Amino acid sequence: MPQASPRGTYLQVSEVLRQQIASGDVDTLPSEAALMSSHGVSRNTIRRALKTLEADGVVHSAPGIGWRVVRSGDRRSLTERMTDLIAEDSLSVGDTYPSEAKLCGRFGASRTAVRRVLAQMEGNGLLATVHGKGRTVRALPTPTTRP
Repeated sequence: MPQASPRGTYLQVSEVLRQQIASGDVDTLPSEAALMSSHGVSRNTIRRALKTLEADGVVHSAPGIGWRVVRSGDRRSLTERMTDLIAEDSLSVGDTYPSEAKLCGRFGASRTAVRRVLAQMEGNGLLATVHGKGRTVRALPTPTTRP
């Protein structure tokens, strides 16, 4: 990897890994140490790259195994799938959005990845959180309003 990157080295590493995964040759990613060695970057850079891929629904962490490639027919990012859930479940403004646990189960994503997308959706005005009551739909997404 180049020493100074205006784009962010972790993003470059994540794109290289994404291309390797897209080629279909990889089911389980190498260890963090092996990725550090092959890309010539720090552990923190590798972890940020993996978290980026996890947030996009490309990989998930399997305890005791490592990072595994998500092999599903749906190639949309986790952000797109969670946003599209509003239309798929026919939710309208004021309706309750599914809980973090239900979203983790439905999308096979970690709680961290789900929380990150929920925060984006709240920041974009799609969801509102009421303490003790959960999240509700605040606005309906439009094709141009993607978190």
